[in-house]
Amino acid sequence: MTAPVVPSSASAEGETRPLTSADAPALRRLLDADPVTHCFVASRLESLGGRIGADVWGYFVGGELVSALHVGANIVPVATDAEARVALADRLLRTGRRGSSFVGPAEEVLDLWSRVEHRWGRPREIRAAQPLLMMDRDSDIPPDGGVRPARPHELDVLVPACVAMFTEEVGISPVSGGAAAAYRARIAELVHGQRALVRIEDGAVVFKAEIGALTTAVCQVQGVWVAPGRRGEGISVPGMSAVVHLARRSVAPVVSLYVNDYNRAARACYAAVGFRQVGEFATVLL
Repeated sequence: MTAPVVPSSASAEGETRPLTSADAPALRRLLDADPVTHCFVASRLESLGGRIGADVWGYFVGGELVSALHVGANIVPVATDAEARVALADRLLRTGRRGSSFVGPAEEVLDLWSRVEHRWGRPREIRAAQPLLMMDRDSDIPPDGGVRPARPHELDVLVPACVAMFTEEVGISPVSGGAAAAYRARIAELVHGQRALVRIEDGAVVFKAEIGALTTAVCQVQGVWVAPGRRGEGISVPGMSAVVHLARRSVAPVVSLYVNDYNRAARACYAAVGFRQVGEFATVLL
């Protein structure tokens, strides 16, 4: 069901309204202030050729855009302060529950969620501490030469690995409820763009990672996975070194990702590769 259109709303602090393409330069200034943190929203803007779709709201003070909120499958705050979140939360309450997650800077996400949860109901899970990591150089670890972009004819091998990783990470299958065709199409799109990186042995994926959001400056790695039967063999560190090496040459000079703070194995891998923490995200799974 399509959410109702909510007009501009004003308060003593400022006003909110949907952004239009005329607001793109102002939004770009917000995003450019922190390209790693704002990679996801910036990638959406770049993918539309600098135009803004109907899924970004702005918070204005004195006619100047000071904060924004991407409202799609992912609800993502951009440079919000407490006043902006009060206004944006009010707008979310009036449009009704939507999306599948809140994700972004931890302070902003957790505060925004606290302002709507009484009406939106219990979330599936709150991941309150997810270190945001980045690399702007190659790793000192020699990259795994077997890691390469997946090929179109390998979709039947890759998709089950992606489903396994997603289910393990999120707790639900991405192909449930009749979504198998759409999910396969999304993986195929990544493969076509050479953004699905794999090590395949004997017809099975033993390591994989995808490049999700990307801009000309930054890309964000997602879906890092080692086959359960191969864990503990030291595959992940040279594999991630290869991902950084390939991504920096073919996609963007800065490689980022975020990881659950309790995932000690993943955090140890990223530290060994050379990632450094530049912030902290949180995710609320709806």
